[in-house]
Amino acid sequence: MKNWLRTNRARIETDLRLSSERCYFSPAFYAQYQVALPLMRHYTHGKTIDLGCGNMPFRDLLADKVTTYHTLDLSARSDRVTYVGDIRDMSMISDASYNSAICLEVLEHIPDPLQAVREIHRILKPGGTVIVSVPHLSRLHDEPHDYFRFTIHGLCHLLESTGFEVLEIQKKGGMLSFLGHQVSTLLLSAVWPVPGLRQTAWFLNKWLVTQPCYRIDSLFDHSGILALGYVGVARKAASEKR
Repeated sequence: MKNWLRTNRARIETDLRLSSERCYFSPAFYAQYQVALPLMRHYTHGKTIDLGCGNMPFRDLLADKVTTYHTLDLSARSDRVTYVGDIRDMSMISDASYNSAICLEVLEHIPDPLQAVREIHRILKPGGTVIVSVPHLSRLHDEPHDYFRFTIHGLCHLLESTGFEVLEIQKKGGMLSFLGHQVSTLLLSAVWPVPGLRQTAWFLNKWLVTQPCYRIDSLFDHSGILALGYVGVARKAASEKR
């Protein structure tokens, strides 16, 4: 049963990769589109790299903002993966190569996130920006490679200790978004292969789980003490001190 649900979950991600409805999969997905996507569209420019790109769901949504969209992942999931490798050692990429970098829900899976962020700093041009999305509340996933959760203070320290200037950090979602994501994942994974049931479950999930959970979190959790996660934007100094 567990393997069947996992297989269906992977199929959902593939089926929804380019769909405008992808954001409604769960409150956690919706939060990413409501918070991370606007920040990416505001800050990404020029030559950009998506680190830990997965199925590249945001590639087309940023096409009008960037001149080049490169990608890196641990495996070549498609022929659009530019580099196959570990984010902690991107020696195949020269110093100061990119204007922007995107790193979404990746650092929790890295045994040494500090080294990963150092490498991001290295490959960015002076004045370049990185948009980082990390979880604060999350179940164990992609085991055994699930190592960390981040507070707003931990993310800020991680970025600043590697030489970045933090421009802003925004919370995304809250406790209801976290719980709703579990409901959405189980519900949709259970019925996805079944025509009719899939559409019914999607409709109910969109209107009774995804949007209500996110909206309630947005209304009542202003402090971010129970944030689902955070999105940080940081800039490499325009001129490095020698």
